[in-house]
Amino acid sequence: MKRTDYISWDEFFMGVAVLASKRSKDPSTQVGACIVGEDNIILSTGYNGFPTGCSDDTFPWDREGEDTKYKYVVHAELNAILNSSGKSLQKARIYVDLFPCNECAKAIIQSGISQIVYMYDKYADTDDVRASKKMLDAAGVHYRCLKPKSDCIILDFKANREN
Repeated sequence: MKRTDYISWDEFFMGVAVLASKRSKDPSTQVGACIVGEDNIILSTGYNGFPTGCSDDTFPWDREGEDTKYKYVVHAELNAILNSSGKSLQKARIYVDLFPCNECAKAIIQSGISQIVYMYDKYADTDDVRASKKMLDAAGVHYRCLKPKSDCIILDFKANREN
């Protein structure tokens, strides 16, 4: 008899996005993204961070002040799109833990991604996210909030190791 306690595709891909977020060096917000084709094959991943060649040690992580991270950080969604190495993203899904901003929405639309699956929309009342939703709706990009069956997935690196 087969196992019945396995995770869904949505939970699997969101898990990959959350795992990707753990690569972010941002001290306040870690976001990950996972782009998946119609055949449930992962096409790309990304997380928020500075562009290649811009040191995590010399660029600012500050959220307030004269020189902040916001001028420099590449969001997880855009990084995943850029990391796709020219693969077609037509009709793909993007899994991201935080609802995309308006700049990422533009990239998502332009890349041909047809669906966004997210978990949190904590900036829903901001102008940027309202603009994002307006563009996504106009372009026919569907979005939905994922409500996982459980609060966590445990990664056990020793699970199948022989003693």
